[in-house]
Amino acid sequence: MALTTAAAEHVEATWDGIVPVLHEYISIPNVSATFDPLWREHGHMQRAVELIRGWCASRAIDGATVEVHEIPGRTPVIVVDVPAAGGDQADTVLLYGHLDKQPEMHGWRDGLGPWTPVIEGDRLYGRGGADDGYSAFASLAAIEAVRAGGGAHARCFVLIEASEESGSPDLPAHVEALADRIGTPTLVVCLDSGCIDYERMWVTTSLRGMVTVALSVDIVRDGLHSGDVSGMVPSTFRIARRLLDRIEDAATGRVLLRTCDVEIPADRVEQAHATAAEIGAIADHYPFVPGAGPTTADPAEQLLARTWRAALSITGADGLPPVELAGNVLRPNTTLKLSLRIPPTADPAMVEAELVDVLTADPPYGARVTVTGSASGPGWNAPPLAQWLSDALEAASTAAFGRATRLFGEGGSIPFMGMLGERFPGAQFVITGVLGPDANAHGPNEYLHLPTARRITLAIAELLDAHARR
Repeated sequence: MALTTAAAEHVEATWDGIVPVLHEYISIPNVSATFDPLWREHGHMQRAVELIRGWCASRAIDGATVEVHEIPGRTPVIVVDVPAAGGDQADTVLLYGHLDKQPEMHGWRDGLGPWTPVIEGDRLYGRGGADDGYSAFASLAAIEAVRAGGGAHARCFVLIEASEESGSPDLPAHVEALADRIGTPTLVVCLDSGCIDYERMWVTTSLRGMVTVALSVDIVRDGLHSGDVSGMVPSTFRIARRLLDRIEDAATGRVLLRTCDVEIPADRVEQAHATAAEIGAIADHYPFVPGAGPTTADPAEQLLARTWRAALSITGADGLPPVELAGNVLRPNTTLKLSLRIPPTADPAMVEAELVDVLTADPPYGARVTVTGSASGPGWNAPPLAQWLSDALEAASTAAFGRATRLFGEGGSIPFMGMLGERFPGAQFVITGVLGPDANAHGPNEYLHLPTARRITLAIAELLDAHARR
């Protein structure tokens, strides 16, 4: 049963009021704790939490309670508990999002900046609006829309965390502390994923896991004149290159770790080919420099490469001076930040253990090789869709977008989903979001596509109603 037009009208009116609050949220530099260890002293996270908590508390949802759940030494979570309306109070829908942000990143074009909200057409630019500040607003607006449209929903438990961009290290403790209140959800909705286009509702079927470490190579105690010692004393950068060759084929990018070698499920391969046949090559959306291109031109292989195959990125470096200040010195140290995306079904603990062993065994030239700062998070592969949910997704996407939904794997990581999948094996999952291929989450010129945020909100309202009536 589709909701009445009153639901869609409520979404539109509510989003008109949400946009100014998102402007305020974007202006707050509440980067995640990994990037700001003094987050509590700086106060930015508390400002963002209070802004969103205050908006949630201002909503006229009968019986709803709003609170900030605190655990000493950890980032907080916002909890909104909404009683059922025409649905089963004993049943629970868990809606998830996060409010912490990635750091600034260089390269914002003139007139834009990470903490400067700017609307251009349908786009709201600034850090965090799409990843994932909109999620709390969309979740409550969807619940309100169900009620405004004469629909029904089960009890809804909204959980907005503040450590996702750090790998959600604080969330398990909160979930454990809130376990009795959360109960056993039969549906989990996560609004922290992406979409291949803005023409329909995209539902994420899998997420890659992640292992990050800092690889440090030391060869001498001090920097030395390169003319005096080069050729005799090896470069730490070259040693690092040799170590990286142990874990990655430099010619193809294939990750060589045994623990990352998993079989891709047949249904995921089939979905990738079906999506590619309709959408084409998604890499065409990305801003390659003239003459450059992706690792493969095959559209289906592009989808599988970004969702089911391991990939290594070097995301940071220490020990290298800026080019304009670099003298003729053989540097004593090179440290590289390694970000390894792993297949959804790979075990992150086993991958991390193999990664450390391979990098540190028998170091070239007897160099001191250390691996520190390790962090890992599990991937996730969705359980099969129940028939009621498959039908509801088709109806919800058609009602909100005018087109049927599509399933696809996502290359990013949401560690919370793996944890929830283990904790609630009987739940159905809807992972969706507004991050299109050019929305550039984590990078410069990140934006929220406002029409898609509105449509996703209406689609979630339709899903909540279908869940209550299943």
